[in-house]
Amino acid sequence: MIVEKVYNDSVKQIGSDSVISKNMPCWCGSGKKYKHCHQEWDDNINVLKLQGKIVPGHDLIKNEEDIKWIKKAAKINNEILDMVGEKIHAGMSTEEIDQMVYDYTVSHGAIPACLDYMGFPKSCCTSVNNEICHGIPDKNVILKEGDIVNVDCTTIVHRHYADASRMFCIGKVSDEAKRLVDVTKECLQIGIEAVRPWGYFGDIGAAIQEHAHKNGYSVVTDFCGHGVGNAFHEDPYVHHVGIKNTGMVVAPGMVFTIEPMINQGVSTLYIDKQNGWTAYTSDGKLSAQWEHTIYVTEKGVEILAY
Repeated sequence: MIVEKVYNDSVKQIGSDSVISKNMPCWCGSGKKYKHCHQEWDDNINVLKLQGKIVPGHDLIKNEEDIKWIKKAAKINNEILDMVGEKIHAGMSTEEIDQMVYDYTVSHGAIPACLDYMGFPKSCCTSVNNEICHGIPDKNVILKEGDIVNVDCTTIVHRHYADASRMFCIGKVSDEAKRLVDVTKECLQIGIEAVRPWGYFGDIGAAIQEHAHKNGYSVVTDFCGHGVGNAFHEDPYVHHVGIKNTGMVVAPGMVFTIEPMINQGVSTLYIDKQNGWTAYTSDGKLSAQWEHTIYVTEKGVEILAY
């Protein structure tokens, strides 16, 4: 059995060979003394480890400097999506949306994370109607009255990332399309409400799944949310289906996305063989997605990118 041992002014962390003094700088890089920073956090984690819980490592915890830059990236990302919301209209191409995103991002000293990421050719994703995600902006894809479209942006500032997406209804859309968009947003909001410090990631998926199914929709399981902040995609995976009180512990200091993709019909999909990116509903029915970047604090959650 591994137990906490205290010798003089040092604490040996459970499951670790390293010894850190209470008066040494904290491992998070804050510059504060360990006893005034993350010692209590480690104590909680160590107890949870002994209980057999899945817990996050130190590498998933953001310090104050990280959060400062993630918030700066989020501010620009939010402004980009606000701009898209003001200018998007029937008759414009998804390529025009991408150009707006690129121009705004670089003119504000930031970098569009999507551009050239693993070969992705554009600065954002534009997924229309039955496209679930990763739609590639194209001059030949012209938005028309009644379309629903997801615009997904990730912005880099000072090597820190913020990620969000929103749904836009083009002109007057069908009642069915509007209901899907609204319920999907509710799924995101309910997922966020399920986040609590020292809770479980399974709570998020359980809440989203319940609401989607109650409304007659399916949840895409091939894609999920993810840690974000110091890289585009970090651990942990944030699944949009789940079982309450299971999965990794949600610890203060974590930053991640919740981004449910909700389908009007079946949950299955296929990937475009030509571009290798765009995911479509396998039955051709509509899909919607909303995404926020969430920061977990000791008191609750803060929405950074939306």
